[in-house]
Order: sequence, then structure tokens, then C-alpha cells
Amino acid sequence: MNSITLDNTLPNVFLRHTDIHSDIWLRQVTFEKGKTYLVEASSGTGKSSLCSFIIGYRKDYDGDIIFDGRNSRELDVNDWTALRQSHISMLFQELRLFPELTAMENVEIKNSLTHFKQPAEVKQWFEALGIADKMQSPVRQMSFGQQQRVAMIRALVQPFDFLLADEPVSHLDDENSAAMADIMMTEARRQGAGIVVTSIGKHMHVPYDKTLHL
Repeated sequence: MNSITLDNTLPNVFLRHTDIHSDIWLRQVTFEKGKTYLVEASSGTGKSSLCSFIIGYRKDYDGDIIFDGRNSRELDVNDWTALRQSHISMLFQELRLFPELTAMENVEIKNSLTHFKQPAEVKQWFEALGIADKMQSPVRQMSFGQQQRVAMIRALVQPFDFLLADEPVSHLDDENSAAMADIMMTEARRQGAGIVVTSIGKHMHVPYDKTLHL
């Protein structure tokens, strides 16, 4: 997948609003593979909705979302499954980890499906992010910031053309934020992928190709 285009897209909840001032909603905007984007937003402007629309978890929007010229509304269940396994990965704001499983088990659930990363590389990521001592700990016993780092590792153990990261460093200090940004950028560049990072304030300091205001 080389491009994701939003064409006159707007969440249904905003359809009666007449004062939409956005670089994305009700416009045509294209995210290109290989480029890095920052989507800055105020709370309640649809930041997480945007990611959910792109990944296909929600469809309560007007307008169109187009993947390489194909309207996403035409995709069936198998198409969406293939897209999420091989083309678009996502780090959710609410993380969606399994609290009863260990940090490593949460990562292995995806890696066992994709067979994309060797255990040694996954372990290196845990070490680089300062949570190697938490690999065998249940996620429910970890802080939210530690869980964010686990969720990032899970997002990277698959092939992708685009990575959506919804407020990925909201609970991290500058040092851990920088470490996560470095791992994310290194893997995305290795795959030649595009990145879309959302933020309502604190965001990763990486070389963004474009900043959009939601």
C-alpha cells in the first residue's frame, strides 16, 4: 500500500457542525508511504476516531477513505484482515493489551501469527525501552507508561506500510519517549513505511514531513 487518502471525510457526530476548521476533516488529504506525519488535535476533535476509521474498526463517518485508489467501503472481512496483518499496524491510545497476560505474551500473540520478528530482536527492544525486567510480569501490574512501551513493541512485530500511533508517549518521560521514537523510526525506515502520529500535546520528537491540525 502506497497511499491512504481521506476525501471529504467527517465523523457522523460532527455532521451538524458548521464551524469545522481542520486540515483533515472535509478536505482531501493523502498520507504517503515513507513519510512521517504529526496530527495535532484538541481533545474531542476526533483524533482517535480518525485512526479507527483508517484501520476499519469504525465506519460512522461521511465521505471516503481510499487505499491506493480503492474505497475502503468496498473491503470485505478478508480484505480487512489482510490489511491489518500486512499493511497497517496501530498503537491504540487505550493500548488494548490483555491485562492477565505477561508483557511478552502480549507481544507473542501477534508475533506467533506474523512470524515477523526473532525472539532475540524482541528482547532487545524490551531492553532498549527499559522494561526487560517486566517481560514476564502480567500487564495489569505495570504502569501505563510501561504498557505503552509494550504496545509499541507489539505494533512493530508485523509487516506494515503504515503505522498509526495514537498518543504513543502521553505517559512517558523524555528519555523513554526518545528511546521509543528511535525504535519506531528505525523499524519504519527498514520497512519503508509511513507513520501517522497523533497528539493533543506531548508528542514524539522525530523529523516529521508534515504537521496537520485536526
